[in-house]
Amino acid sequence: MTIHATKPSLYNQTVGEIAAMRPGAAAIFRKLNINFCCHGDVTLDIAAKDQGLDVSFVEQALCALDVEDLPASTKLSSGELTEYIQSRYHETHRREIPELIMLSRKVEAVHKDHPDAPAGVALLLRAIEGELEVHMKKEELILFPAMRWTDTTLDAPISQMRHDHNDQGVFLERLKELTDNFNLPKEACRSWQALYIGLVKLTNDLVEHIHLENNVLFPRFETGRYKGISGAGL
Repeated sequence: MTIHATKPSLYNQTVGEIAAMRPGAAAIFRKLNINFCCHGDVTLDIAAKDQGLDVSFVEQALCALDVEDLPASTKLSSGELTEYIQSRYHETHRREIPELIMLSRKVEAVHKDHPDAPAGVALLLRAIEGELEVHMKKEELILFPAMRWTDTTLDAPISQMRHDHNDQGVFLERLKELTDNFNLPKEACRSWQALYIGLVKLTNDLVEHIHLENNVLFPRFETGRYKGISGAGL
């Protein structure tokens, strides 16, 4: 008699763990509007129900992914991962957000009488830029150097970083509201189109940035948190 081993259910795993350990899961979560970065500690069962989704359908989609290899980020040491986050995300945010602010000011001014004009986006982007700069500086000057030189827990500073991430998540939701989820009117000019393309990229980058920290990097230095696999060392 052949005995077939059953795959463990994903229902009770958190969406953050799933996104960190299952290649392609983050893309599925984004498509289904499941928040796996700022609310990565929610189980798949609860996250699916919150979106009105059949958890069995979501699990089937996740189980269909090829999980023979782990995401590259999980294989990086903590030092390598902090350096990657700084070069890939911190530097990108600093370069692109000011450009988006200038572009949004132009679009708001030119199309101020249009009913779908993204009024308030430039002001919101300035707030995002300011809050994000303070957050990134704290990581670059305090938290990341500590992670490169210690394997002890860093619960207090990480707790503050998670709080900052929640605030950034609120900013992103507000950005979607102001742009009707980045839906362009048919008559949108090229500047308006370029603005929304840039805003979508910013949103995706920031979601991935928060995900890598919340679900891959931070748990390595938190008491009682999921510790991940190879790469957790310094």
